[in-house]
Amino acid sequence: MQSEYEIKQEMCEIGRRVYDRGMVAANDGNFSVKLNENEFLCTPTGVSKGFMTPDCICKIDGNGKILESNGNFRPSSEMKMHMRVYRERPDVKAVVHAHPPYATTFAACGISLEKPVLSEAVLTLGRVPVAGYGTPSTQEVPDAVAEYLPYYDAMLLANHGALTYGDSLLSAYHRMESVEFYARILYQVKALGEAKELTREQVEDIYEIRRKSDMPGRHPATHPEK
Repeated sequence: MQSEYEIKQEMCEIGRRVYDRGMVAANDGNFSVKLNENEFLCTPTGVSKGFMTPDCICKIDGNGKILESNGNFRPSSEMKMHMRVYRERPDVKAVVHAHPPYATTFAACGISLEKPVLSEAVLTLGRVPVAGYGTPSTQEVPDAVAEYLPYYDAMLLANHGALTYGDSLLSAYHRMESVEFYARILYQVKALGEAKELTREQVEDIYEIRRKSDMPGRHPATHPEK
């Protein structure tokens, strides 16, 4: 089992990956890890995710109150959104919010990622809806994402970015990578014309593989879509 310090180190490593892959600019993005029912580690506001160190990471309670922080480091105001995820999804242990360019382009256009053109995306994501716009740092954002939380493990945030979550920080981050890759393929396909989509039968075959492998999370293969 990871110690608290090891989790902080992992958060810094994921921060470098997110930054190096161009999924955030400047001080954008935030993520968190659930330690127990009322303690969470989260990234600080005003700090580049690519240059964090363990002492930057803050600890908050379920209401966003600071339990531990060093110096002037303060939690991101987006923790309201993270806390809503944890409340609605007890299975979730980590949340990642970033602005990956291709996925955010779809979010800015209000276009969900739903065309079955990649077998891997069908297997791991199913589809990625677009949550309605909410003013950043306000209750509007958690309210907008709430309706999709029971059915999906990833979503686009209208005119904002993307949100992923999972049973570990690494799985939440990997979902963010998958969302961006899926969006990039769909974007590039559009430049060539129209993709040859998988048939309903082919999609169902992939869903059956997912059901048999008992993969964690929420997915159209195992949970009814809204």
